[in-house]
Amino acid sequence: MPLFPQNCWSILGIALVVYAMGCIQSISCKSKVFRESISVIEVKASIDPGPTSIDESSTVVLRYRTPHFRASAQLLVPPIPKKETWIVGWIQACSHMEFYNHYGEQGMSSWELPDLQDGRIQAISDSDGVNYPWYGNTTETCMIVGPTRKESKFSISMNDNFYPSVTWAVPVSESNVAKLTSIHRDQSFTTWLVATNTGTGEMVTLQTIKWRMRLGIDVNPSRPLGQRATLQEPCAQEQPQVLSKNEPIPPSALVKPNANDAQVLMWRPKDGPPLVVIPPKYR
Repeated sequence: MPLFPQNCWSILGIALVVYAMGCIQSISCKSKVFRESISVIEVKASIDPGPTSIDESSTVVLRYRTPHFRASAQLLVPPIPKKETWIVGWIQACSHMEFYNHYGEQGMSSWELPDLQDGRIQAISDSDGVNYPWYGNTTETCMIVGPTRKESKFSISMNDNFYPSVTWAVPVSESNVAKLTSIHRDQSFTTWLVATNTGTGEMVTLQTIKWRMRLGIDVNPSRPLGQRATLQEPCAQEQPQVLSKNEPIPPSALVKPNANDAQVLMWRPKDGPPLVVIPPKYR
């Protein structure tokens, strides 16, 4: 076997390194092209125009149902050049919550998110509690498994509203006499449209939506059931904002706990120390 001069081996080695680097760079570039080529064709966000409805059919609790927040998006995803999986979907977090139920001179009950209220986190996940960090896993997400030869076009959507029950009587009292006099609620949310590579964890924010839900209900507990509650302003909600510039997702919006598992119901009397009525599910 003939021997190559030393400089020939050096040139061959450099060529192999350059070739390998070219392959790596090509794969990297293809991934970058894929990320940058995801097209959001259309995004819609709205809150239904109807007012909050009030249900006084129960002798134990008042129920109300707010209008729905709705978001939808149409996307065009380019071909995926290699074996990898991407999920595109909605991630939502609560950034502010006031939820007070007043019982006249006796005090109020309050649903609270302690870490958010104390400023330890910017926002808390509003995931369904199963498919973190996604809001849900039906219409809310779409999975694209590569490699694919053709571009993919699809739609995803989500909706959200409040449908709680509030006791007519003071929640820490053994009496069932109606004492509820008003309800105040004001919550703010950020909703992100996101694409995530399940293998690498890479996350690309495609769109950011801000929205808020407010309501006030006055209650006259001395009136007959069915005639006690009156909806106050606002009768119609502010419409969501689809931002022209995306906002970063706080780390706390991507992990446990979600808002439902972290919230605690407090009783705050006019006189005396506050009491925990319902502790958080997640500790």
